[in-house]
Amino acid sequence: MRKIAQIPAAACLAMTLLATGCSSLQPEPGKPDERAAASGACHADPVQWAIGQEATSETMGRVWRESHAGLIRPISPGQAVTMDYRPDRVNVELDAGNRIVRIHCG
Repeated sequence: MRKIAQIPAAACLAMTLLATGCSSLQPEPGKPDERAAASGACHADPVQWAIGQEATSETMGRVWRESHAGLIRPISPGQAVTMDYRPDRVNVELDAGNRIVRIHCG
C-alpha cells in the first residue's frame, strides 16, 4: 500500500489565498474602466493628437485616459478584429512601424 503525502489543511488554504491574491493584483488587460463603460463614453476627437506618434505604453495609456473609453483596442496591420460595435471602446490602428495611423470609437 502506498502512502499519500498529506498537506495540512491550513497550508492548502494559505497556498490558495496566496495564488488568488497574486492574480488579483494584476489588472486585466482590456478590462473597462467602470465609470466610462457605464456611461458609454468614448471621445476620439480629443486624442487625434496621437496620430503619427509611436504606440508606446505611455502614449496608449494617455489615449485611453483622454478618450474616456472603457476599453482600448490596438489594431495591427492585417489583424482580424470583431465587427461588434462598442460605444465604450477606442480603436487605435497602427502601421507596420508601430505608429498610430487612425483613432476611432466603436
